[in-house]
Amino acid sequence: MTTDIHTMEAEAGFESGSSLWSDAWRRLSRNKAAMAGLVVLAVLIVVAIATPWLTPYGYQDQNIALGATPPSAQHWLGTDTLGRDLFTRILYGGRVSLMVGFAATAVSLVVGVTYGAIAGFAGGRTDNLMMRIVDIMYALPFTIFVIILMVFLGRNIVLLFVAIGAVEWLTMARIVRGQVMSLREKEFIAAARVLGVRRRHILFRHLIPNALGPIIVYTTLTIPNIMLLEAFLSFLGLGVQAPMSSWGVLINQGVESMEEYPWLLIFPSIALSVTLFALNFLGDGLRDALDPRVSKD
Repeated sequence: MTTDIHTMEAEAGFESGSSLWSDAWRRLSRNKAAMAGLVVLAVLIVVAIATPWLTPYGYQDQNIALGATPPSAQHWLGTDTLGRDLFTRILYGGRVSLMVGFAATAVSLVVGVTYGAIAGFAGGRTDNLMMRIVDIMYALPFTIFVIILMVFLGRNIVLLFVAIGAVEWLTMARIVRGQVMSLREKEFIAAARVLGVRRRHILFRHLIPNALGPIIVYTTLTIPNIMLLEAFLSFLGLGVQAPMSSWGVLINQGVESMEEYPWLLIFPSIALSVTLFALNFLGDGLRDALDPRVSKD
């Protein structure tokens, strides 16, 4: 019987339905730049996880007598001024940079989505007060605010996630607020209210899930911004502390000796640039794939 129905629909010219997410994946898979970014990002994550098994050196292993040497068969990307293998340092630095990017983005995501959804759903004076707070925080220089937080909280990698996430949620809150305000007047929300569904359930089970498209897109664009901010803080000496390293720390160290040992700056810069390009390409692809104005093929 089911086969007969499908046959009749095909003869009548009907198309089988598909979900928003399946349509989005089909459009994303056709975007070569976005798929390349996704593959590169997946490879970087796998490499970061497998780092201890990919190199025979430790990130603290020193050979001061060796000093800074250019790339060779023994040290593929050379060594730094303390004789530490640069390839190993970049791999371990990638773990830290990616961890900072994803963890701080998670903090930003939780705070921004919750704050923006509550403001957009409440409306009125509550919304006005909450968004004025956001405007005030926007007026503060982000980098100075992070530096102040780190001075008070201390230089700890976990607190670094919190400090960066604490200033990167503002735009997310505005995006979610706008989406919730446009959705709260829809028929399915009115039906939920008539049925007596609690406001909390309407907010977290109906409104936020229907705003996931823009949230996912902006999340992929937030990660590279946070990685750049961490690199800048490390460049100022306020980020990851020795002996641990990140790509920002390695770039900072490379700048200090780039005339004598240029490979110390070139290779960490390439690693950071490739990651940022991959994330931006993926974010652009997701934005196009999840755009409801894009017609089905």
